[in-house]
Amino acid sequence: MTWFRMTSPGPSSSNATTRRRYRISLLMSYAPDWVLTIALAAVFFSLDKIDGFKREFSIDDPSLRFPFAEKERVPPLALYLLALAAPLILQPIINLLTVRSFWDFHVGSLGVILSLTLAGAVTQIMKITVGRPRPDVISRCKPPSGVLNPEYGLVTATICTETDIHKLRDGWRSFPSGHSSLSFAGLGFLAFYVAGKMHLFDHRGHTAKAWISLAPLAGAALVAVSRTMDYRHHWQDVLTGSALGLATAYFAYRQYYPPLDHELSERPFAPRLVRGGDALEGGAVEGAGAILPTNVRGDGQTGRLSPLQTGRYTDEPGEGSLRGRGRAVVGVDGESGRNSSEMKNLFNPHHQRTDTESSAGLP
Repeated sequence: MTWFRMTSPGPSSSNATTRRRYRISLLMSYAPDWVLTIALAAVFFSLDKIDGFKREFSIDDPSLRFPFAEKERVPPLALYLLALAAPLILQPIINLLTVRSFWDFHVGSLGVILSLTLAGAVTQIMKITVGRPRPDVISRCKPPSGVLNPEYGLVTATICTETDIHKLRDGWRSFPSGHSSLSFAGLGFLAFYVAGKMHLFDHRGHTAKAWISLAPLAGAALVAVSRTMDYRHHWQDVLTGSALGLATAYFAYRQYYPPLDHELSERPFAPRLVRGGDALEGGAVEGAGAILPTNVRGDGQTGRLSPLQTGRYTDEPGEGSLRGRGRAVVGVDGESGRNSSEMKNLFNPHHQRTDTESSAGLP
């Protein structure tokens, strides 16, 4: 047994060169996804240099007169380690302990980066357009002594004497909290990933599974709360940023994985290519998300997918694909040599079994 691979019984249907070409083509088919994530990351970092909108404020507002914290409890480097490095390190370890799939490793890494870049880009756009003052904005601003609000009005950033442009500009980027959105985007995706692998919603109610799955969210919550302790954000900023990050985490997770209550929630969706690059057009079973890589059979009563008792998990490209409604299933017991039309019959509850199928113990 090799890393990221569990072999299926029977001889392999393709040589090493075919497998290598298939995997290269498969990864190239996901190049647009990686380009999108890189573009969103570029947007996130480039928008930080824009001056942005600065709202007027009251010099007498007590919610804006908190001290400026020179040292943050969670500095940017620690945030990146928690939100990005931790999921990228822990997910392959979980993969190794559970499904051992290269494809799961690929889409899991892509998903967490997509979640972070989506949350980061949206957060930065909102920060520079909303321009809400931070709780420590007056401490940053350093207004001259004796400055008062004009009659029936508020003061602007023009009264500030602070010479550090970055420090002053950052004083009007309170809403939403970037630490909160990024921590929940990265650790939230990790939480969904763990929950899927452990079958959290299997209708059996295991408390240990719940605590393990929620541990990453607890870490994200501590990061978010620290922003109010450092007087960097108002509570509304933290709450909104947390909800934004969790939403992008779930959005990114569902791009590549089935619902958490699915019976194959530990498996990612099928890729866009099978059999060395043939595109899939449609799916196999109505009402069931297709999962790769696994050997599956259809349930005529519910239309859901369940593993074949004789099959084992494999990353090998299948011999046939199923076409129809829904998402596609790849490599459905492909190594046994059955063609696509034969496999369609297996998903038909009214199909009469042949002698070959009966002797093989097929439904």
